[in-house]
Amino acid sequence: MKNMKKTAAIWGAAILFTAFSCAVAAGTEIFEIRERMFIQQCYDIIFNTDEYLGKSVRLEGIYGEFPNFGGGEPVRQVYRRSPGCCGFDGTAGFMVLLGNCPAPKPNAWVEVTGKIEMPSAKKDGGIVVLRLSSLKVMDTRGAEFVSN
Repeated sequence: MKNMKKTAAIWGAAILFTAFSCAVAAGTEIFEIRERMFIQQCYDIIFNTDEYLGKSVRLEGIYGEFPNFGGGEPVRQVYRRSPGCCGFDGTAGFMVLLGNCPAPKPNAWVEVTGKIEMPSAKKDGGIVVLRLSSLKVMDTRGAEFVSN
């Protein structure tokens, strides 16, 4: 029984590590936000922004463009649908700044990599954004709806 508990603890730690793993490419850590634990990983970055500012993140999701009611460029986002107040009417993901990446068609499934930024101070209602360094339109879509 003791060995079973140790084995379960080791597997649990391995699964958690895999869910929040980061890849090292050319000396740069890239945090992979995966399908499993998608919402929790996005919220961890949003709620603990100071720990992630300037770090690279990679995720897949739906590319969306929404009206900017202040005028100017549309608001761009990479997201997945998630539980909300009335079923699956919420979203999880990030507002994105395209940088040099061309804008895909809205509703395209994309893989993006970028650095976490907060253009205005958190105390002033700053929004966490992902400044893209790469954007790739994918042929195969992942889970558009996530629940964890």
